Amino acid sequence: MQMPGHEKLVLSGFWPKIRRVASHVPFAQDAVAAFYCATDPQTPRSAKAIIFGALAYFVIPADAVPDFLPLIGFTDDAAALAAAIGAISSHLRERHYVAARAWLGGNALRRADQSTADSSAS
Repeated sequence: MQMPGHEKLVLSGFWPKIRRVASHVPFAQDAVAAFYCATDPQTPRSAKAIIFGALAYFVIPADAVPDFLPLIGFTDDAAALAAAIGAISSHLRERHYVAARAWLGGNALRRADQSTADSSAS
């Protein structure tokens, strides 16, 4: 079975993007939980389509408000994700948020370890 374009884009681009921006966006936990929901075999196709659409908007480099703009760069991405989560909230499970918190916590520890190593090397 062939993957829809949004799904392919998200599966290849989500993790690199979220690694770069997780510490700068207040909706990182929701984005990661949504990704886990979209890739959960128990999530219905209709919910997956909505989530993949919103996450594709987050992943693509060109959007309505460029991400590099301070303070407002991710507002359109946050709005798209919030709308998607509102539409599929009954399918977003606590296990998706648990996995998101675990990933974000581990990622924060790796960044802190790297920062400490970089400081020690100076």
